[in-house]
Amino acid sequence: MFPHLTTRVIIPGAVATELETGRKLGIDLPDPKTLDWIEIKSPASEPVLPLITDLGPGETEVLALALETEDPLVIMDDGPARRMAETLGIKLTGTLGLLIDAKRSGLIPAVAPVLDQLEALRFRLAAQTPNAVLLAGERS
Repeated sequence: MFPHLTTRVIIPGAVATELETGRKLGIDLPDPKTLDWIEIKSPASEPVLPLITDLGPGETEVLALALETEDPLVIMDDGPARRMAETLGIKLTGTLGLLIDAKRSGLIPAVAPVLDQLEALRFRLAAQTPNAVLLAGERS
């Protein structure tokens, strides 16, 4: 879905590691190393990363990369990470925003079934997200 919505996706090593951990647990997650439209990149500012203590390594590295990238858009659902991105002036969207864009682009027919699948995989969604399918013009 992503290559049809954007020209470039960069993820930090910590996110690739999180995906690998999920795959080892039997969760059907993509391997970014096999996708030519994803670049795995380490932030140059890694020495400052331990200073951000209230975020996970994936969120911390995403923010560090965003600060090093011209006109970034980060995809984050974690509340504290989103607040930090806003504080830093980084443009962001979340899973719901991405799914609404995919629906508007005709890549998926509906948002609600995808949210149901994510919920079944124990993907952490904000409490209001399932009701937000109304934003996509769907009934909740």
